[in-house]
Amino acid sequence: MPHTHFAAADADGGGSTPVRVLVAEGEGLVRAGLRALLERHEDISVAAEAGTGEEAVAVALRARPDVVLIDVALPGLDGVEATRRILDDMAPGDTRVLMLMSSASDDAVFGALHAGATGLLLKDVAGDVLVDAVRGVARGDAPLAPSLARRLVADFVTRPERLRSSPEALEELTAREREVVALVACGLSNDEIAERLVVTRATAKTHVSRALYKLHARDRAQLVVLAYETGLVRPGPRWTDVPDAAAASSATVSRLARSPRVDAPARVHPHQVAA
Repeated sequence: MPHTHFAAADADGGGSTPVRVLVAEGEGLVRAGLRALLERHEDISVAAEAGTGEEAVAVALRARPDVVLIDVALPGLDGVEATRRILDDMAPGDTRVLMLMSSASDDAVFGALHAGATGLLLKDVAGDVLVDAVRGVARGDAPLAPSLARRLVADFVTRPERLRSSPEALEELTAREREVVALVACGLSNDEIAERLVVTRATAKTHVSRALYKLHARDRAQLVVLAYETGLVRPGPRWTDVPDAAAASSATVSRLARSPRVDAPARVHPHQVAA
């Protein structure tokens, strides 16, 4: 029996357009609960539902949601492969994926990021954290559950064979763009990057956009992966605040950059920018 249902996006004309979400979850009760949770908020609209991976791909290509909230363990086609197929047929940035996981499996975490998922959360996450993550993904943020972030870092420490990209992949970037990619990998938002480098938010956003284009990355989550894989950042201590933001030159960041505190969800977890 098909699980797909469509709902018109809320268009109340009085404010910004709600974030349109496709909920892809194999368990009917869980799917209904996710829908009810999201639809409590006026700025979010559940545009469609799917109960299998195949349905998720078909529905996403028809409904073109802003965010696909997808379970990694969907029946049939799993969430990782469904994500890859959805994003392969979408223009970059048209649709972003927030993946839900039951455990911090190495293969699932790396598979999801390489497939193009923007954010990763565990299924036991609090409802308000999930809602904020949906909003963040729609904005282009890359929310990552702290335990999944720790798994990501630990895996790079213990299994250097994870490195799939050579440092030469960064050669097209300017020194400032490399610096910005490192700060993205350290979990900083555009506003935080702008403050640290003493530039405008628009300038920081431009640097991020150029890095995305030059590295052929879909979103900030893939910039994080590339930063690890090329050795631009490496696991290390916590972020050490730069006392004088005006002194945050490329050399300063290379020497002092550390990851920010881990919130729920964290954007990224302990790593150090390679000198």
